Amino acid sequence: MALTSKISLYDDHWPAAFAGEKARIAKGFGCELMDIHHVGSTAVPGLAAKPEIDLLVVVAEQVDEAARNAFMATLGYVRGSNLSPGHHFYRRDVEGIRTHKVHVCVAGHEQVGRMLRFRDLLRQDSGIRQQYQDLKFRLEASNREGIGEYLAQKAPFIDALMGAQSS
Repeated sequence: MALTSKISLYDDHWPAAFAGEKARIAKGFGCELMDIHHVGSTAVPGLAAKPEIDLLVVVAEQVDEAARNAFMATLGYVRGSNLSPGHHFYRRDVEGIRTHKVHVCVAGHEQVGRMLRFRDLLRQDSGIRQQYQDLKFRLEASNREGIGEYLAQKAPFIDALMGAQSS
């Protein structure tokens, strides 16, 4: 079973793709919006990634989810399951290919800091960035069960790094 997208070498167009989507999405969050960050591998210059732009939307509170879901649907997003309390998820596919993922977290949610710290660590440390890229290519090559397997197999590497960073 394939991943949602094939891992490709870093593309200099990813930051512009983020900026364009950030502008589109921001309109739907009104006064609850605090910030929108580019996270995930496409936010790390030089890192190979699935060409899926990850956006982290930080909100003061989760307000009128039905209206937000309707707005996001107008942009082509489908609401996924909550990843944890206060952490909502949307995905956008174009012609059957995943192009964007949006994480909506309440300010102070542990995932906000974790996603930003991991992104920044990969941006700053070329050795860790290379290890992570090598792991991703190995996992893609051996993947049999799809994205769930891929994410589960990346988790120990990320958890170890984040644990070391918080010590």
